Amino acid sequence: MEGEPEQQLLLFTTMLEQVLPAINVLQSVGLLIVVIGLVFLSGLISGSENAFFSLSLDDLNTIEDNPSRSSKQALKLLNVPDRAAATQNLLATILILNNFINISIIILSTYLLSDVWLSLQLADWMVVTLEIGVITFMLVLFGEIIPKIYATQNNLKLVHVTAPLLFYAQKVLTPFVWTLTKSTKLIDRKIARTQKAVSLEELNQAIEIASVDDNIEEKNILKGLVNYGNISVKQIMRPRMDVSAVDYNMEQQELIGLVKEMGYSRVPVYEDSFDKIVGILYIKDLLPVLTNKSNQKWQSFLRDPFFVPENKKIDDLLDEFQEKRIHMAIVVDEYGGSEGIVTMEDILEEIFGDLVDEFDEDELVYSKLDDTTYIFEGKALLTDMCKIFELSTDYFDEAKGEADTLGGLLMEMHQEIPKRGDVLNYANFEFKIESADKRRVKRVKVSFDIEREDAEG
Repeated sequence: MEGEPEQQLLLFTTMLEQVLPAINVLQSVGLLIVVIGLVFLSGLISGSENAFFSLSLDDLNTIEDNPSRSSKQALKLLNVPDRAAATQNLLATILILNNFINISIIILSTYLLSDVWLSLQLADWMVVTLEIGVITFMLVLFGEIIPKIYATQNNLKLVHVTAPLLFYAQKVLTPFVWTLTKSTKLIDRKIARTQKAVSLEELNQAIEIASVDDNIEEKNILKGLVNYGNISVKQIMRPRMDVSAVDYNMEQQELIGLVKEMGYSRVPVYEDSFDKIVGILYIKDLLPVLTNKSNQKWQSFLRDPFFVPENKKIDDLLDEFQEKRIHMAIVVDEYGGSEGIVTMEDILEEIFGDLVDEFDEDELVYSKLDDTTYIFEGKALLTDMCKIFELSTDYFDEAKGEADTLGGLLMEMHQEIPKRGDVLNYANFEFKIESADKRRVKRVKVSFDIEREDAEG
């Protein structure tokens, strides 16, 4: 009886030795399944980056037309709170989630392979080398290359699959996402401050020096690209006196006749006065009315107007046009009054020069009398005058005040509306008023004194 406890302990030890290998095998199989699952998840997340950021406009329209929950979640990931911030948050979510998964794969794989290395009795440096090689090959091939190739060819399908996962992951990882995006912006600002600033004048001089082949068109395009980020909407807008608009209360038949006469594809609609723009009418929306397929009133086809301040830079406006997929904005002053309109075409013309199609009619705002004398319309833009005389766009800055047109410049110089026959001088220019009324300058004879400029130079 005295040996019974020793016998029981021996029996228990023997059973444990038999069971432990089976437990270790089950544990290894379980870890292997988890690692395979994590590699698949890593590939899914990596592929989602390519899928989301390779969506075309047609793909986005397809997602918008799909009523499924995953489509709504995908649109929120891409557009909330706005396109720029949403893109940064989505990218941060993908990077953080993928890093968490990859770190877990590395830890579990190292633990899983430890028994293999022990059984092979390899040196430590060989173990480290093999672990790095095996895990890196697995992550790169199955977690990056194959998923991204698949995502490029099946981006819409992968967006629908991964949108719910990323949508909820973004909510869970909000503190990490916020920290990453804020720190990235801080670093960007630090780098921007340390970079050497190059003035627009230096860039323009560099273009002049580099353009040895005297290709004026290419030179002007390069200058347009350099300067357009410093140009405000007010400088390129069409002033309200030159804008064709229609009254909200206009009869349908009268409207159709007026629209045909105007020949525009989009028309602002006002109520009472141009200061109260209530919508934009797209002429293509009137097709059902014109073909008698709809009894709706034309006012029901109005689209919401997009208002921009007159001091907004046109590079920012171009981004907003692309994001909102619109082509026209109403320019307002600080008091909310409508100053005019600006279109996508206006911005592109500022960069690339005049864009003429078969529907454009020639609008002559100046005529050349000789090499130094021109007749300009009062509404001619000062920037256009500078281009014609090959002058810097800031040539009239000291005298123009808030004016952007030749007529505005002359009123600033004269401190009132000049009369016909008045002669005004500025630097190398002589301006003689050819036509004016009580409200504005209509036509001006402009003479440029080249000899005086050479003498001063």
